Order: sequence, then structure tokens, then C-alpha cells
Amino acid sequence: MPPRAAALRRLLPTHLHHPAARPAPRRPPPPPQPADEGPLPDPYALLVHDPIDLLSSLWRRAFAHPLASPFPNLSGYASRLDLWLLSYQRACAHATGTFPPRHAVPLPTLHCLLRLRAAALRRHPAFPWGASTHLLLRSPADPPSTVPISRRKLEARFADAPPPFQDRVVQELLLLLLEPVFEPRFSPKSHAFRPGRGPHSAIRSVRSRFAAYLWFVSADLTAVVDGLSPETILSSVQKAVSDRKVLSLLKSALNAPVRPGSVPPPEKDLDGLANKRLKRKVLRKSRKKKVLNENEPKPDPYWLRLFFGFAPEQACHVPNYGHCGIISPLLANVCLNELDWWMEEKINEYFCPSKHDSIWKEAGDEGCHNSAWPEFVPSAGKEKTRKMDFLRFGSHVLIGIRGPREDAVEIRRQLMEFCERTFGLRPENSMVEIEHITRGIEFLDHVITRRVIYPTLRYTASGGNIVSEKGVGTLLSVTASLQRCIRHFRKLELVKGDRDPEPLPCSPMLYSGQAHTNSQMNKFLETMADWYRYADNRKKIVGFCAYVIRSSLAKLYAARYRLKSRAKVYKIASRDLSRPLRESTRNDAPEYSDLLRMGLVDVIEGVQFARISSIPSCDYTPFPRNWVPHHELLLQEYIKLQDPKFFCELHKTIKRQEISSPQDDVSKMVWYYKVHGVYDDKRSLMKAKELRNGEVVNGDKQLLLDT
Repeated sequence: MPPRAAALRRLLPTHLHHPAARPAPRRPPPPPQPADEGPLPDPYALLVHDPIDLLSSLWRRAFAHPLASPFPNLSGYASRLDLWLLSYQRACAHATGTFPPRHAVPLPTLHCLLRLRAAALRRHPAFPWGASTHLLLRSPADPPSTVPISRRKLEARFADAPPPFQDRVVQELLLLLLEPVFEPRFSPKSHAFRPGRGPHSAIRSVRSRFAAYLWFVSADLTAVVDGLSPETILSSVQKAVSDRKVLSLLKSALNAPVRPGSVPPPEKDLDGLANKRLKRKVLRKSRKKKVLNENEPKPDPYWLRLFFGFAPEQACHVPNYGHCGIISPLLANVCLNELDWWMEEKINEYFCPSKHDSIWKEAGDEGCHNSAWPEFVPSAGKEKTRKMDFLRFGSHVLIGIRGPREDAVEIRRQLMEFCERTFGLRPENSMVEIEHITRGIEFLDHVITRRVIYPTLRYTASGGNIVSEKGVGTLLSVTASLQRCIRHFRKLELVKGDRDPEPLPCSPMLYSGQAHTNSQMNKFLETMADWYRYADNRKKIVGFCAYVIRSSLAKLYAARYRLKSRAKVYKIASRDLSRPLRESTRNDAPEYSDLLRMGLVDVIEGVQFARISSIPSCDYTPFPRNWVPHHELLLQEYIKLQDPKFFCELHKTIKRQEISSPQDDVSKMVWYYKVHGVYDDKRSLMKAKELRNGEVVNGDKQLLLDT
């Protein structure tokens, strides 16, 4: 044997020396990694920070300098594995319905998050949005595919596949980073898709600020918002964000092509026969018992699906841009923020005070009337102060004008021109309407109108006599729309008819027990009572909802227990359906009270709001003019306390005014108790201080000796 061959033979393992030995089967090569990606670091060594602390610091930085130059460095936050893990947890909560603990995430998932972070933060090549194959991270709810399928079926499955789970994780991260940057820059008069704000804050703002406005401009800019180009969105984002990696990731999400199957198809207008067939198919599918998979999230309860069916028209539409997903509403607010600040400038320009007006006399004056009754406006003379205000909920704008109709027409024209000049789209004429307050303006399923009232004004004259005079004024009325409520019930197939609606049986709860059905409907009625909390006709509208639900359940129980009519159901189960209904009257069946005592049945709750006196009245709590959500108020106070200059001035003010903190008072009380053995109030503390200074009179000495 040649010496070279002998040397190679000695290097081989011993079990391969035999000529009959065969090489072991080769393992599949590892997946190719990018050229710039080396070995993955230890993920546990990178999880050293609390993600809530990181986000809190980001919120503090953004609110400390809200109108400064664009936010420079977001890549530092985006590279934190702690925030990626939090985004993964939020995405899992959306996909599976459970929020996985931080310590329960396995090591392979952390490695996948590291690869996903590297792919998202590199600029070339761009992040693969909407990928079907070579996924970097999979959903925990996706079952492993072990059955081979044909190529045609695989292509069809990819064409109709929903957006991948890894896209949701990246969207969650972008939302966590961009929301605190833009929140302090938004106008306080924008109420949709923002934390701490919603329909209730919008309705309360209308009641507080829109008194005495005669003309209203109602604009629906949904077509403009849906047609925004990626260039327009990016130009608006670049005014507040200058980080290149975040902008590149957002640009790729806007420009990447979207598969037709990943977008839900629009609702089609069906004819009567096709609509009936579709309803029968859906009803048949809903009645069929379904067994959930192991990781499949539970569907929403029936009462929550009912309440979602009452969503106002202005809140139903959610914008969607490319692969942006859950950050699309934030991007829409970013673009429409330019419209908000343009309207703020128009409000200041339009203000024209009048000396003969009894309400507004100076710019920025919010009125001299009672803040607890802001919707009342006393009548003025012929000359009135011209004033304007606006409010935006999503893509719907409401402008109130106190002036002639010609001013409303001019504002409408300028609004349409601004949209065409800024966004490149002009809203249709039918989407921007001018309405008078006497006709009623519908907004968020509430009707804004006014009533003329004649209150008695009492004041003291110059001679000291009390004078009572009849005044005249207008009262802003915000009422819930009964027709909209009937329309929602009819859509949910709980009533039929329009003018005189007739309740229908609640068929989806056919196979549920009486206790479970009543409990579900009580949750729905409580939620509806809270939704109409700020409506003047809250008792009326909630009473109508309770009547529909109670009658629908009575018809359901009459069919289930074969009682033939609602009257017999009410006779047995009482007005609120709290008494048990039984299918048979056998003597050997145990009584309901016995079963309840043994814990074999659930307590049957009566259907709420069976009487009008049990329905709460409208909430007229005063709404502050400069209201901000609670979390923003806490942030502003915390930022002030973190400023050393402000803290020193506050400390000097306390020392100058001799204001003691509660801790100082408690310490003085404890010290006085230790010295004298008796607890005393602050007056005795002052006497003791004077006693130490030698300025106590004899009576005070005797008082202290007696105590």
C-alpha cells in the first residue's frame, strides 16, 4: 500500500477500515442562511429588559418633546429581542386566544424570532411580506403537514391562504413603536383608533362643545382614506419618523403585492332568493355542533356577537393598506392629522367676536355658561359671535358653524379642495353635506338636535330686590336613533317590520338552558345600557331593547317547552323570566329549589330592565373642555416631576407657603404620642409647639395639663 493511502486510512474511523463497510446516509443540508448572518446568539442572554419598561421610556421620550424634529432612532428599540417576544405574545393571543407566558416560549421559537428580526431590519433584500413558503416563524396553531398533496392543490392552497403569522408579529412590533411617536402629535379632536378615546368621548365632546351651532358640515372621507397612495402615506410618516430601517420596512409593506385570497372579498348584493338560500345555509351551519381543535380559539359568545352587530356605520369601516394590517388605522390617522391641524387654523381664522353676544367675546373663550349644563345657550341679539368647531371620528368629519349658511358652503368648498390638494383625491359631492340643526344630524347612531326652552332667570336687582324673568334659550339634545336600533335588530333577525316591529324568537339559543340564555341576554342588555349611556332618551331606547329581548326569549321558551304563547310563558316564569320552566310535569321529578340547593342546576337570572324604573338615566357628568385620557395625564405629570427645575420650584413653593406633606403630619402625630402618651389633633400640636417656644398662656398650660 502506498504511504499516502496508509496515512489516509489511519485518519478514518475504525469501523470504516473494513472494505465492506458502507458510508452512513447523508443528512439533509441545513437551510441556507444569508451571507451576512453568522451563528445565532444565545437568546436568553438578550432577554435582559422588561418590555413594558422599554415601551414606557419610549412613551416618555415622545411626550416630553412632542413637536420636535422627527424621532431619530427607532432601530434601537426595534432590535430589542424583548419587544419582539412581546409582539409574538400579542400575535399568539390573537391567533389562539391565549397569551403565552414569557418563560413558556420554547428555544426554537426564540431562534425563529432572531431570524425574523434580522430579516425585518435588513434593508436589502426587503422583508418577504405575505410569503407562502420559506417561513421564518409559524403560528403555534398551525398543525404540521405530513400528508403529501399534489402541486395543483398546493398552489390553490397558497392562493387562498391568509396572511402568514410572521407578518402579524412584525405588524405588532411596528404598532408598538409608531403609536407612542404619533400620539402626542395628533389633534385632541380625533377620537377613532386611539387609546383612551372612542365613540363615548366623541359623543361627550359634541354635547360639551357643539352648543349654539346652527349649521353642520358632515363629511364622509372613506373613499379618500381608502385611496391614499403609498407615497402620500410615507410622506406623512416621514414628518415624524426619520429612522431608515423602520421607513424601509414600512415602505416594503405598502408596496409589496397582495394575494387576492388573503383579502376578504367585499359583500355582494344578492337578490331575494339568493339571500334566503344564504341565510338558510348560515343558519344550518350555526345549528350544527362544532368540535374545536386543540389550539383553535373559542368563538365570541352570542351576546358579544349581538353587540358587534350594533356597531355604528362610522365605526364599521377599518382601512387596510397593503400588508400593513393592524397598523393601517394608525397610518390613516397620520395622514388625516394634516386635515385636523388645517381645521384648527380655520377655526382661529373664522372666529369673529361680537360685543352684543352673551356667550363668546374673546378668542379662545369657551363660553361663560355653566360647565355642568354646557348644552344650554341663551339667546343673543341680531349680532352674534361667529364661531366654528370640528370633530373627527375615523374618516368621518363633523363641523359645527355658528354663522350664516354661506359660511358653511365656503368651508365645504375649502375642505374638498384641501383633500384634492393634499391627498390627490376629491370627495364626492354627495359625501359632504350641509344640514341645519333643526333637521337633526345623525352621528354614531345618535341624533344631534336642539330644543327651545324658556327657563326662569332669577337675579338680584340694584335695590336688593330679587327679580324673576322668563328667559329663552336653546338646549342641545343628543338622542339615540330608534330607527337605527330597529334596523340593527332586523339585520340580526330578532324583529320583523319597521314602523311596528314584531319580535322574533332567538333561534341561535334554541339548545341552551334557561339559565345560560338569560345570562347571555343580561350581558347584552348591560352592554347596550352602557353604549347609550350619554343619550337623552336612554331609558326609552334601553327599554325598547329589553322589550325585544324579553319577547324574543318568551317566544323561544314557548316553542321549546310547548307552551304555545308568550302569555303562558310570562304566567309561569314571571315578567322577567326568572322562574324555571320544565318540559314535563311528572311527580317524580325533583323540584328546582332542591336541585339548586344540591348544586345540580344554575341560578336563573331574571332578564334585566323589565321595568322602566330599573333603567339608569342619562349620564350628564360634565365633560372638561380640555379633556385628555387618563394615561396622557399621568405621562404629563410624570414628565413634569422628572424635570429637576420644576421639582426645585415646587419644593421652594412648599417651603415658602409652609405647606406640610401628609407624611410630615403623620410623623408629628407619632412623635407627640410617644412624648405625651396621648393622641391629639393638629391644634394640640400647635399648642405643643408654642409651649416649647415659651409663648403659652396660663389657660393653655392648664389645657395641656388636663390632657
